[in-house]
Amino acid sequence: MHSEDVASRSADSRTGTGSSPTIDAVSLAIIEQLQQDGRRPYAAIGKAVGLSEAAVRQRVQKLLDQGVMQIVAVTDPLTVGLRRQAMVGIHVEGDLDPVADALTAMPECEYVVMTAGSFDLMVEVVCEDDDHLLDVINKRIRTLPGVRSTESFVYLKLKKQTYMWGTR
Repeated sequence: MHSEDVASRSADSRTGTGSSPTIDAVSLAIIEQLQQDGRRPYAAIGKAVGLSEAAVRQRVQKLLDQGVMQIVAVTDPLTVGLRRQAMVGIHVEGDLDPVADALTAMPECEYVVMTAGSFDLMVEVVCEDDDHLLDVINKRIRTLPGVRSTESFVYLKLKKQTYMWGTR
């Protein structure tokens, strides 16, 4: 994991629903360049992919406008004082949307996904320490209307986290 700017797809484009923009090989190459270094100059990207700096700038803006990617700073949670991470599986009674919306509003919930499987929702939670994690799960998640049960998977060590979707 690194703390420099990287390109990643937006959450909406990962759902696999609706129509998605057509991305040609040159745009994929631009995305790959930005995934390696989100601050890479357009002139350097242009040289790597065979376009002018202006053409790269236009394509990047189009990819951003279409929601294909975002350019964001990604931090390592451990270096910013967030030492406890967990994935929480949640069983819900009734409509998933209100529970998913409430979880999405919690700053500790970095990733909220509706699933077809053992759990109705999977939520990645990032906290300062075990006490903070316990508070989030016990007092905030489990008390949401509709939450039937939770199962927590505490991260012992993060071995891989990438944001290279769509270019490999």
